[in-house]
Amino acid sequence: MLNESELIEGCRKGSRASQRALYDRYCRKMLVVCLRYSKTTAEAEDILQEAFVKVFQGIENFRGDSKLETWITRIMVNTALNANRKKLYLLPMVDIEETNLPEEEVSISGIHFTQLLEMIQALPPGCQIVFNMFAIEGFSHKEIAEQLGISEGTSKSQFARAKSLLQQRLLKESTYYERYGESKI
Repeated sequence: MLNESELIEGCRKGSRASQRALYDRYCRKMLVVCLRYSKTTAEAEDILQEAFVKVFQGIENFRGDSKLETWITRIMVNTALNANRKKLYLLPMVDIEETNLPEEEVSISGIHFTQLLEMIQALPPGCQIVFNMFAIEGFSHKEIAEQLGISEGTSKSQFARAKSLLQQRLLKESTYYERYGESKI
């Protein structure tokens, strides 16, 4: 098994074996990143493939300032954002005046990762993207606004709406589980 430096050097030289090894090492983790920004597995796979092409084309520019995985993740997120940005122009993203948050806090313990992923994928596109960027990737609302060409207020309201929708879904799921003893997702 090649170490990270050997993988990078092999990819820089255009070695198909090194490219395959790099892909195999990171494809599963990166598919999860792509799934968070897409509605379907097929869409996520398209983003994944496009992003890996960018990884192989841009590996010459990898300076090693961060871990290779971090660099690849950033390319995945940017590729997913670009794919979604095209769709966002078709869907208006506006400030939400009122967000109805559930009265009680909702815990996600007991929720399987795939269930949570399905809940995130079910969010409206603007909410899904802002939620991923803020809650998972760690972007600030200012950075999100700049990346998506929206106001900070819109970013904050889309996040609040996403959080509200997820809390409502989690509350509904936990109520169903308490009543019937199984998940309905």
